[in-house]
Amino acid sequence: MEINKDLIAASSTPIVLAILAEGDSYGYAILQRVREVSGGRMTWTDGMLYPVLHRLERQGLVEARWELAESGRRRKYYRITPEGRAHLIQERQQWQAVDATLRGIWARARTILILPAATPWSPPLGAIV
Repeated sequence: MEINKDLIAASSTPIVLAILAEGDSYGYAILQRVREVSGGRMTWTDGMLYPVLHRLERQGLVEARWELAESGRRRKYYRITPEGRAHLIQERQQWQAVDATLRGIWARARTILILPAATPWSPPLGAIV
């Protein structure tokens, strides 16, 4: 199943902040964590992640530092700030409201969602089409 790019973009901030709330991390490790937590359904690229990290850094929600890895290469590590934690709480509340709304709508529309594909749709009597 491919996840819509708009949904991926909308969820990128809370996902990155939540990963960094687990502990400091660097780009490649964040990409791996997204893949792991999503069960492979979300595979981000560098070109998608780094603009998000840079935006969050400009907003003061994360901060970055360079460290020398065991391999001798420099890595840029990201850390969530107190402002980032507060923002993550707000993001979580918003996503929970969206999730609850969708679950409620889908529960009421359950019969519509499980109709066999071969069933032709026709508008209700009196509907203007």
